[in-house]
Amino acid sequence: MISYLKKTIASLSKVKQNQHLTKDLLEEMLLEADVSYDVVEEILYYLPPSDKVNKEDLRRVMSSYFMYDKKDIKEAKPFVELILGVNGAGKTTTVAKLANLYKKENFKVLLGACDTFRAGATKQLKLWADKLNIDIVANEQSNDPSAIAYDSIQKALSKSYDRVLLDTAGRLQNQKNLNQELEKIIRVSNKALEGAPHRKILILDGTQGNTALEQARVFNELVSLDGLIITKLDGTAKGGVLLSIARELELNILYIGLGEAKDDIVSFDYNAYVNSLVDGIYGE
Repeated sequence: MISYLKKTIASLSKVKQNQHLTKDLLEEMLLEADVSYDVVEEILYYLPPSDKVNKEDLRRVMSSYFMYDKKDIKEAKPFVELILGVNGAGKTTTVAKLANLYKKENFKVLLGACDTFRAGATKQLKLWADKLNIDIVANEQSNDPSAIAYDSIQKALSKSYDRVLLDTAGRLQNQKNLNQELEKIIRVSNKALEGAPHRKILILDGTQGNTALEQARVFNELVSLDGLIITKLDGTAKGGVLLSIARELELNILYIGLGEAKDDIVSFDYNAYVNSLVDGIYGE
């Protein structure tokens, strides 16, 4: 079992309680794990007609939700990533985790403190930069995140950085002014370096379940996302939401964020995820 599904699988076990796995029970278990109703019905539809649920059939159907073409992301130097999400999803901490991950891969990393909206956001990112010994572009006197994004990319170009991580303000998907700001950051980044940002990553709070799915849908319509990072899944029983996210958005789920430490991030492996979920459903 993968660690971030422990609470989800514990919740499934309470539903099953040693009962024989029928389609009705499977439906109840999947809904308990916060798989969306439409996806649950589709899973049941694609299983063989027998009321008995074969484990390998279930594994095959679930795996199919992750078998889609991922966006082709062109490498660049510097490779610029725009990190966005709603307030409280763990965005700035995830930026730090990514920076640490890239540093361990021997990339020269630069942070851009483009969150000029939240009080203390720049200070928080500076603390992480100091802790990780990673360079940062920040201006606590400026309220123009686009200018900071531009300066970050220009510095990366002149100083031969490999990766630039632009931390942006947390915003709800319906905040028009902040979302216009986000679009401006993208336009200005492209002026600083054609093609930038090369990857737009949405940070989703796994405890939000299907609410997170709706957030991802709207943000994808707004800026055409390139990938997702899911945080806090280890603290919730809603781990089934990844099936819904994969089915409806077909976006690359890049990483799973766990705790608060710099190394608490793991690459998402859909085979390990499906195997753990199916084993949990069968109580194994």
